[in-house]
Amino acid sequence: MSSSVHELGDTRNGLSFAFAAYGIWGIAPIYFVWVSFAQPLEVVAHRVVWGIPLLGVLLLVSGQWREVKSLAAPALGYLLVSALCLSINWLMFVYAIQTERIAEASLGYFINPLVSIVLGWLFLRERLRPLQWLAVAVAAIGVCSELWVRASLPWLGLTLALTFGLYGLLRKQVNVGAVAGLSIETAVVAPFAVGFLVWLSLHGSTRDIGELLSLGLGGLVTVVPLICFAAAAIRLPLTTLGFVQYLSPSCALMLAIFVYGEVVPAERWFTFAFIWGALLIFSFEGLYRYRKQRLQTNG
Repeated sequence: MSSSVHELGDTRNGLSFAFAAYGIWGIAPIYFVWVSFAQPLEVVAHRVVWGIPLLGVLLLVSGQWREVKSLAAPALGYLLVSALCLSINWLMFVYAIQTERIAEASLGYFINPLVSIVLGWLFLRERLRPLQWLAVAVAAIGVCSELWVRASLPWLGLTLALTFGLYGLLRKQVNVGAVAGLSIETAVVAPFAVGFLVWLSLHGSTRDIGELLSLGLGGLVTVVPLICFAAAAIRLPLTTLGFVQYLSPSCALMLAIFVYGEVVPAERWFTFAFIWGALLIFSFEGLYRYRKQRLQTNG
């Protein structure tokens, strides 16, 4: 009984962290449109550099700096690869926003929950129930329909889905605090970010104080949701984490259409319809299972 109660407590906390992470990511395009005066690589570099002092303070406050010191070599290896996946994801996301392809980016994050489900099944031996398999199949039909109609892969959306899905999978392999893990990932990328910003300044690309402060907010926009995500990833199965993830692309798609006036091709609505159908199936199945577990626990 006590273990079941503890598990439900972890699930509730994990869901709270997940909703916080995906809610922030859902409205993040507003910020990245605001700083579109800088090229994508510069925006990503500032996200890394400005995130370092914030993470340093959080390490000291949380006491997780001890985890950094005692991290084993295999865990460090996982974090090196997760840092690469995260960097690619950031770059593609900023590129999508600056090229007015927020709707296409949202497609990637709609696909991502299903990618997380499949990765959990392939690598973590998380069992999929029949309705979950149905959800994966319906989403796959949606992606294949766009491939058939447009005769091209939605490469931007798929890159975002795969890189973030792999990031979540890799973070599941490392039993380290959210702040400690993100600090190591940031430290890995930091030398490249600093080097790029120095190279820009040497070639005459300078920013005034207002632009620097605007770019500096990227550290906060980066660190807060990623810490929430990492905290959720430790507490939730990838299959459950994938269920919450639809929140972020839904917000981004609404911003793309109603705020920034993007036009979504007709065939993409067909793809979205299949993916939304898959998410409804998965959400229904997950909610039914969660309520069943609560009834068994209370009984």
